Amino acid sequence: MDVFEHARREQNETEAPLAARMRPRTLDEFVGQAHIIGPGRLLRRAIQADQLSSLIFYGPPGTGKTTLARIIANTTKAHFIAINAVLAGVKDIRQAIERAQEQRNLYGRRTILFVDEVHRFNKAQQDALLPWVENGTVILIGATTENPYFEVNKALVSRSRIFQLKPLREDDLRRIAENALRDPERGYGRLNVQIEEDALAHLVNVANGDARALLNALELAVETTPPNEQGVIHITLDVAEESIQRRAVLYDKEGDAHFDTISAFIKSVRGSDPDAALYWLARMVYAGEDPRFIFRRLLILASEDVGLADPHAIVVVNACAAAFDRVGMPEGQFHLAHATLYLATAPKSNSTMGFFDALRLVEETREGEVPTHLRDSNRDKQGFGHGEGYRYPHAYRDHWVAQQYLPETLQGHVFYTPSTQGYEATIAEQVARRREAQIAALSDGVGLAPPEVLTFSPADTQTERWLQRTLGQQGERLAFIRDRVFEYAAIQRHHVVLDLHAARGLLTWEAVRRTPEGGVFALVRTTEEEEHLRREAEALPHLRRPHILRASPETLAVVLGQIAPDVRFDRMIGYALLAGVERWDDWLRHLRSFLAAKGWLVLAEPIPRETQRLSALVPAGALSDALLIRWQRAEEKLYAHHPRLNRDETTLVDALQQAGWHVNIETQTFTSEIRLSPATITRWLRHNATPPSYVDLLRETVGAEEIEAIASALRALAGQTVRWHSRVAFIRATSSR
Repeated sequence: MDVFEHARREQNETEAPLAARMRPRTLDEFVGQAHIIGPGRLLRRAIQADQLSSLIFYGPPGTGKTTLARIIANTTKAHFIAINAVLAGVKDIRQAIERAQEQRNLYGRRTILFVDEVHRFNKAQQDALLPWVENGTVILIGATTENPYFEVNKALVSRSRIFQLKPLREDDLRRIAENALRDPERGYGRLNVQIEEDALAHLVNVANGDARALLNALELAVETTPPNEQGVIHITLDVAEESIQRRAVLYDKEGDAHFDTISAFIKSVRGSDPDAALYWLARMVYAGEDPRFIFRRLLILASEDVGLADPHAIVVVNACAAAFDRVGMPEGQFHLAHATLYLATAPKSNSTMGFFDALRLVEETREGEVPTHLRDSNRDKQGFGHGEGYRYPHAYRDHWVAQQYLPETLQGHVFYTPSTQGYEATIAEQVARRREAQIAALSDGVGLAPPEVLTFSPADTQTERWLQRTLGQQGERLAFIRDRVFEYAAIQRHHVVLDLHAARGLLTWEAVRRTPEGGVFALVRTTEEEEHLRREAEALPHLRRPHILRASPETLAVVLGQIAPDVRFDRMIGYALLAGVERWDDWLRHLRSFLAAKGWLVLAEPIPRETQRLSALVPAGALSDALLIRWQRAEEKLYAHHPRLNRDETTLVDALQQAGWHVNIETQTFTSEIRLSPATITRWLRHNATPPSYVDLLRETVGAEEIEAIASALRALAGQTVRWHSRVAFIRATSSR
């Protein structure tokens, strides 16, 4: 680089817009998107270890897609090439491939090819790139605002990890604005800028999760406001409102937001939720959707979902559409609202669907309905989980079921109040009852939208086979417990999970399988457990291996502080965790400090008080009746009064609640066939063990001669198969403070 080029670059950086100057350069400067780049996540580890595979970043503008690519460029040792799909053609791709081959052949360096707006590539361009991604000549990093399942070559998608970036939260945007105002080199730290709280709140609110829109508005406000006599640039609410007046809405009529919004609108009308229907209608009108398109969808719905339950529905909607054609906008909005409210409050019938039953019989190929949710799930169900959890109203009594139609932040808002006149008077009570039932159901967690899948990885068949083989080695009862724990935990692919009792690996390997873009930490207590887990983990790729922590409950905080001080866990899971903890209170209270916001603690805990009595395993005649009765009484006394053995569901719930947890608990009784190994018998009979063995505890109430007779009867069971009864509590807890 010559002196003139260096000077030009410095001038460009100085004159660049604020949003470009404030672009983060390192992971530590990056704000937001903790679900993919937070401590412990796979992507963060891959960037830090410089072990990237092909990636696609998908999300709205201003959420950090290009910034993440720039950070990778700053940290990787690989050769980095960036192109823009709008400007590049097949020739540019070929030139990039030639440079990549040269770097590999001459210097042994990998090449990362960053393609901004990758959805703009046509089929020929994508096909030209695909072979070089497949053979590893380049590692692709794509950035797109469009759903990659719709707009990107399926072969490229299947070979890439997909990370979905979400609109930034208000606290993230505030932090970005404050950084810009404080930074003396790239921001306005050298100026005396004072921004009123309501002015900053307006900028953050109207930016709508877009960091670029926020910084552009902040730049306009600062640059166009002259300093006062004291040299202070004072940003008032009036100045902020002039700088950013209209909320940016992501709504391409051919894109994902268009299909998702109309899908939510139709499902809200079908679900008889007039408030949500008006909200989604307003979203479409505000974004400039064609009203005739909305009317076409309403005309379809009038027959598909209302049908003969209200034969006038099709007449009303058709009349509203005709009236709109005569009146136009903006007054035509009344006709849109009229048709929407009529259908949302009309009785529902899907009797016209009988035609499709007949059609299915004719075609003999049509399958059952695919489950859906408020988002359109045409092609990305497997990747993002769109459509999961949608509850079809026609499947419930009165063709209505309580479920989430409005966004989470708007739950409980009322947009529609029926009048007491005419037709509306007949539906007012029904709307009120359904609204009350829906609010009550959602407050209990019934009908809420399931979490959206935010990441995707292509299948690693070798790793998957190893994990499946490892998981399949568990017994039937343990496999059931493992599956139940993960059903309760609802772990997502990007979560960071802590297995609090990983000695057996029962939960560890399933957690690894379920978090391909997240991370797993496994807590063990002995060197032997640690070595065993490490040997098993060697079969996995390095980035997929769990982080193994050897610590006692009391030293876990110290070990985590040394290895991963910033990591907070989305889920903490464990099986038979509390059995080895003498004092629960401090330990359970301490666990809350490791949990991420909105994280869960999920445990499967055997109930000691309900466990199998060993006296019931001894065959008749092995002991005298008198001794057997004394043993049974001593055993029951032991399980009723000993502080480690008298724990039951109430004890568990009380301990968790006192430690600051909000608890849900269910119990399951198991009866299974188990083989009593000599090692198990020895463990029961070990003398002066720590913690005390079964026989040590029994000595407190049974004499030495009787103990020896009992021990002989138990030794005779070695190698036999017995029916074992147990009870397990499944616990899901969240921090209540």
